[in-house]
Amino acid sequence: MFSRCRLLLALLALFTLPAQANWYLDNESSRLSFITSKNGDVSEVHRFLVLHGKVDRKGAAQLQIEMDSVNSGIPLRDERMRKELFQVASFPEATVEAQLDLRPINDLANGAQVELRLPLTVNLHGKSHSYNAQLLATRLDERRFQVVTLEPLVLRAEHFDLVPGLTRLRKLAGLKSINLSVPVGAVLIFTAR
Repeated sequence: MFSRCRLLLALLALFTLPAQANWYLDNESSRLSFITSKNGDVSEVHRFLVLHGKVDRKGAAQLQIEMDSVNSGIPLRDERMRKELFQVASFPEATVEAQLDLRPINDLANGAQVELRLPLTVNLHGKSHSYNAQLLATRLDERRFQVVTLEPLVLRAEHFDLVPGLTRLRKLAGLKSINLSVPVGAVLIFTAR
C-alpha cells in the first residue's frame, strides 16, 4: 500500500511539472523575422538566427536576440547591418520582456489555443519602447507551447536611435530611401524543464 501511494504521488508530480517548471525557448524551432522596405516598393524578409528565451514560474518572460546573428541572405548587407545599424560591438543583444499569466496556457488541452493581448518592452540599441502585442498561445503537448504574433509589432527606427545607422546604410547601398518602420513577427516554441 505504501509503495502504491508513493508511486501515485510520483506520477502526480510528473503531470504537474510543466505548471511548476521554467519554460525555455527552443531556438532551433523558433523564428524571429522582420521586413524592410527600400526605394518605395522593394520589401525583403530578414531574420535573426540565434535566440535565447525563458518564461519563469511566475510568468516573467524574456527573449534575447543576438544581433550579430542577423541574416538577410546577403553577407555584405548582414555585415553592414551589424556594424552600421545595430552597432553590435556596443549593443550585442536586444531583449523583449513581458509578464504572462501562465494559468490560461497551463490549463489548455493539447492543441488548444488562447489569444493574449499583453504589454511588452523591447530593449534595442540602448533604448526601450513599450508595445501592446496580440499573440496566440498554443499548447502543443504536456511539455511544449508555441507563441506566435497575430499582428506584427511595428518598430520605428527613431524609438531606438537607429535613424543615423539607416542613413549610413542608405548611402552605402546607394538607395533613395529605407523605410523607418519595420514589421516584426515571431514564432516561438517553449519547452518545460
